[in-house]
Amino acid sequence: MNAEEKQRFAALVRAVAERRDQEAFAVLFDYFAPRLKSWLLRQRMASSEAEELVQEVMIVLWHKAGLYDASRSSLSTWLFRIARNRRIDLQRRANARVLDHADPALRPVAEAGADEIVANDDRDANVRAAVRQLPEEQREMLRAAFFLGQSHSQIAEATGLPLGTVKSRIRLAFGKLRKILEAEGT
Repeated sequence: MNAEEKQRFAALVRAVAERRDQEAFAVLFDYFAPRLKSWLLRQRMASSEAEELVQEVMIVLWHKAGLYDASRSSLSTWLFRIARNRRIDLQRRANARVLDHADPALRPVAEAGADEIVANDDRDANVRAAVRQLPEEQREMLRAAFFLGQSHSQIAEATGLPLGTVKSRIRLAFGKLRKILEAEGT
């Protein structure tokens, strides 16, 4: 595209932006639509998708012609960049819709058998008994952190203790729990 064509296209875009000049738009459409479609087909798009995308790009030209700045790029560059970005968006949306049916997260959780329920109940009882063996201040820290869902900072604020003390008590509680449970063989 030579300098004369670039100036002509810039003038046509200004006519579309300022006066909604349909004839100017038709000239731009007739020139750029086939080129955009050809480029999209070379990008391995299906013909129908390429045609739809070209329509979208040309609609952008019609509605946002005022955003085109001839001093920054040629009209061709501007339109092909819009087409490229729209094509990428289409690909992302298509990829996002693909579900992996083998994904374990999509499978229903199997119901626990009676032996598993009994084992879980026994383990829970052992943990509760071990927690009762902890000093009161450590039990309270664990209760606040894990049953009430409070952060260490929230616990420190609620108890008036320094943050480091809260963290130390929770860490000590875990160490003692581990020793108690290991000694019981749990």
